Amino acid sequence: MAVSSCACPPRVFNAYSSFECRSDPDFSGAPIGDKPRVRSSRRVTAASFCTGGIGGGGLSSLIFRFPPNFVRQLSIKARRNCSNIGVAQIVAASWSNSPASGSPSSAAAAAQAAAAATVHVSDDVAVVQGCNDNGSVQIGGSDNSTTSFLSSDGSITVHAGERLGRGIVTDAITTPVVNTSAYFFKKTQELIDFKEKRHKSFEYGRYGNPTTVVAEEKISALEGAESTLIVASGMCVSTVMLMALVPAGGHIVTTTDCYRKTRIFIETILPKMGISATVIDPADVDGLEAALNKNKVSLFFTESPTNPFLRCVDIEKVSKLCHSKGVLVCIDGTFATPLNQKVLALGADLVLHSATKFIGGHNDVLAGCVSGSEKLITEIRTLHHILGGTLNPNAAYLIIRGMKTLHLRVQQQNSTALKMAKVLEAHPRVKRVYYPGLPSHPEHEIAKQQMTGFGGVVSFEVDGDLMTTIKFVDALKIPYIAPSFGGCESIVDQPAIMSYWDLTQAERRKYGIEDNLVRFSFGVEDFKDLKADILQALETI
Repeated sequence: MAVSSCACPPRVFNAYSSFECRSDPDFSGAPIGDKPRVRSSRRVTAASFCTGGIGGGGLSSLIFRFPPNFVRQLSIKARRNCSNIGVAQIVAASWSNSPASGSPSSAAAAAQAAAAATVHVSDDVAVVQGCNDNGSVQIGGSDNSTTSFLSSDGSITVHAGERLGRGIVTDAITTPVVNTSAYFFKKTQELIDFKEKRHKSFEYGRYGNPTTVVAEEKISALEGAESTLIVASGMCVSTVMLMALVPAGGHIVTTTDCYRKTRIFIETILPKMGISATVIDPADVDGLEAALNKNKVSLFFTESPTNPFLRCVDIEKVSKLCHSKGVLVCIDGTFATPLNQKVLALGADLVLHSATKFIGGHNDVLAGCVSGSEKLITEIRTLHHILGGTLNPNAAYLIIRGMKTLHLRVQQQNSTALKMAKVLEAHPRVKRVYYPGLPSHPEHEIAKQQMTGFGGVVSFEVDGDLMTTIKFVDALKIPYIAPSFGGCESIVDQPAIMSYWDLTQAERRKYGIEDNLVRFSFGVEDFKDLKADILQALETI
């Protein structure tokens, strides 16, 4: 609950007649008029507020009192906002019963002090804690070094960036959503201090947000990265990364199998900036070395596993090779997730994800992120601040929420996908299965070395043509026919139609996309139900 600055009757806020302010805590338990109040056992002592005082009388502490169950009765969103009154606008009211203390000068001083305070909200008491000598707000900072005592990724996805230190001052378990487009400065000097790096602020919504920072720090902790940038979508982060790190007239190396929109950007947009590309097979290390020797390469960028054939790149080998030539390596690890594959630990400089997929995990949010060294992420972030593509703080909250169950979801999806890949490979109506967890996969040995799980997506070709495959897809009852993958709900699509329908059959085949190819993203449904559904659909063809 945010309360805007206004002139109010002494001791009572206009919005709620039972909401009152007291200049000093009273532990006697005696009633104050007919206002509802908490019992003495529920009192919370406020910390020292400001050394300067108000009206010369001094303000040693300040407590906002809510009626019993006030916060519990608010909606979830309202509770979150109430917990984030933070450095916000707090009503300038008269702070005691004395009429003299309600003078304009006292009210103004109270408003100035309150504007510099932070507020902690419990069930029915909001405690305003103090400011420093010059009235500047004490903003907490995150320290991911405190994650060192956590031994599992599952614990990190739940707590990193939040309980272990977040910049938003609140005692709420969940991270508040800070909906603001800009951040104010109390005085011009504070603005100058910000510009000269003596004061911390985001200044403008495109440059950062406290909720978004929590999401970034949670991902950094999971990836073992110094820094993370999270933006509006996976394609947004791919494009800004490429433009930030590859100079005009530069050269990149990428792979044949990849997300089609990434390929379109590399083939049609980058050449307008004078940037050329060499395209190699994901397993062609010799081709990579030849490209590095022939061209002045700035970046090697690929997916691992790739989309949709789930090809795997030997990340450690290509990283060593590229670094020997002074070339950066960025791996899109969306299909693997940070749980199944630690890209940075394998030697890559950057790891990128469409957080829309497994990281968000609920098919309800778009986001993209890139993690790596502070130096590289700062370069990318600087261009991002110019181009835009800012993640909405409500979307950042959904990413934070989704990550708390990431390890549980991925465990289930890994298990289901591997078991179903084996079932499909043995089925007479399936011609071929593409899944790195199968010995038949061309990079199975590489996948075993660098992945702890093989992901929740399986691609396969049914025994039939375009219409036969359509019949199979339409006979499925559990999965949705939709793009995307990695969510709780299973999703199926026919790439020839979903992603390549604007191309002729011959053009699709240049990319290996046959009419009978199916990409199946397994959700968190029960394996037995999914198996039964797929088998009955195969029986229809």
